[in-house]
Amino acid sequence: MSALKNDDDFNERLSAAAKAKQALLEKFRARPRPDDPAIAERQAARLAASRARDARAAERKATREAEIARAQAEAVRLAAEAAAHKAATEAAEAARELALEAERKAARDARYAARKARQR
Repeated sequence: MSALKNDDDFNERLSAAAKAKQALLEKFRARPRPDDPAIAERQAARLAASRARDARAAERKATREAEIARAQAEAVRLAAEAAAHKAATEAAEAARELALEAERKAARDARYAARKARQR
């Protein structure tokens, strides 16, 4: 008896597999064809969305690159200002040092002249 029961189970599984295959085939055949207007419309909408997304990405990239260029130009300007300020400070310091050295030399020469005058 158990042999017949197993045989029935096998037949049931076989028919269930055939029904599943048939259902998949019917589902596949029920799909709309690629030349269907609804499919073409959805594909056109997807293409438009993709192009819009690409355009927005390109715009963001251009904005980012413009911001980087602006930041670099600002950095160059600040570096130039700093260099100019440093050069002006160094020039002022050099001029002050020269004036101080000239003043010391004048004081030294005056002391030397006074000493020579006392000796005569």
